[in-house]
Amino acid sequence: MSGTGRRTLLGATAAVFASRPGLAQDTWPSRTIRLVVPYAAGGSSDIVARLIAPRLQASLGQSVVVENRAGAGALLGTEAVARAGTDGHTILLADTPHAILPALNDRLPYHPTRDFTPISLVAATPQILFAAAGFAPADAAAAIAAARARPDGIAIASAGQGTSSHLTAERLQLLTGIKLTHVPYRGAAPAMNDLAAGQVQLFFATIASGLPLLREGRIKALGVLSEARLEALPQVATFREQGIDLVVESWFALLGPAGIPEAVARRTAPAVAEAVAAPEVRERFATLGLTPRSSTPAEAEAFIRAELDRYAEVVRAADIRLTN
Repeated sequence: MSGTGRRTLLGATAAVFASRPGLAQDTWPSRTIRLVVPYAAGGSSDIVARLIAPRLQASLGQSVVVENRAGAGALLGTEAVARAGTDGHTILLADTPHAILPALNDRLPYHPTRDFTPISLVAATPQILFAAAGFAPADAAAAIAAARARPDGIAIASAGQGTSSHLTAERLQLLTGIKLTHVPYRGAAPAMNDLAAGQVQLFFATIASGLPLLREGRIKALGVLSEARLEALPQVATFREQGIDLVVESWFALLGPAGIPEAVARRTAPAVAEAVAAPEVRERFATLGLTPRSSTPAEAEAFIRAELDRYAEVVRAADIRLTN
């Protein structure tokens, strides 16, 4: 056979193999998978990533290495994954700010949906309305009634302008028509400390942030923004039980860059489900106030799109603008 003939035959054979969906991508993963956490080590995202990484490694048959790429409020690590290429060996552990930042910044270095492939939800934890111990109302419904009677007379802390705690407070005000005085802090810790000191009356935060002070009796929980009561706080009613139709969760999800092989999502999603079902993972999640969550890629995509729409709506309605 002539050289030209051999090249033609090889080209035709390659085309046949390339046209068979899933054949090449079934070799994934072929090397170490980088699980990028867009925050510094030691935080909740880092803990979640390091809990699931060994179990993903066991299921996928390749090393899974957690890589912390902190900077610019999660933008640095998130952009790194968006630009990582399409071989599927770089994955992002995204969280709630992935849905918040696009509503606040129209110049992000990536698009929150077009540049990513949703793989699976991982975990979630509801926001809780905490109050200073000396604040008279005993639940969220009573706190709303008090705020309605005293417009701008009740101060609510946040972990900063545009954070989930701030936007949850804005959602509550839009839903109920009350008016609270927003006091932004540089993070949850100083906000929680001032709440315990009685400098502010209310603060939306996760159970992980509030549990130590709650156990000491220095703050109290007025309501949980979840579908059902938390096992760790069974005595605290949900907002819906108190007649307030508001559910707000902080969440974690795995995303890959856009255009990755179908095998990445097809194999990783059930591996996540298996990982978060492991008794030791569930036990550790419980200490952090996290509920295991897994999903199909389609469910993860629908969830994230709904979160993007929800936060965009509240930012528009409350006319929230970031200031330096």
